[in-house]
Amino acid sequence: MIARIQEEPLDLLFHVEHVGSPIAGAVATFAGLVRDHDPSVEGRVVALEYSAHPDAADVLARIAREVADDDDVLGVAVSHRLGHLEVGQAAIVAAVSSAHRAAAFEACRRLVETVKAELPVWKREILADGSHVWVGMA
Repeated sequence: MIARIQEEPLDLLFHVEHVGSPIAGAVATFAGLVRDHDPSVEGRVVALEYSAHPDAADVLARIAREVADDDDVLGVAVSHRLGHLEVGQAAIVAAVSSAHRAAAFEACRRLVETVKAELPVWKREILADGSHVWVGMA
């Protein structure tokens, strides 16, 4: 199992390679990319800056373990970026392996949705006009 919070660019193939197994018939993946717009914000997004609570790595590891504990799951690898990201760069990547595709798809979706809901990471959207907007702050 891999669960990382890091400032370095994310490599989806690294994650795929680390969940492989001779008994795996499927690997489902997800890459969440920085896009140039946010429907809830006026203006063009040119970059994101991610910051995290000090417990974020532990939370990510717990989430990955919970998914890995599923009997149908053979391997889990997930990483989330921190720091400055340009449009097109990956903010999160995930890979889940299982014997069959349906289980891999379901587990990968559950992994990503749980990370999105529970990981204490916040993003600041940098707009083309130089302004910024915090997302995920209550």
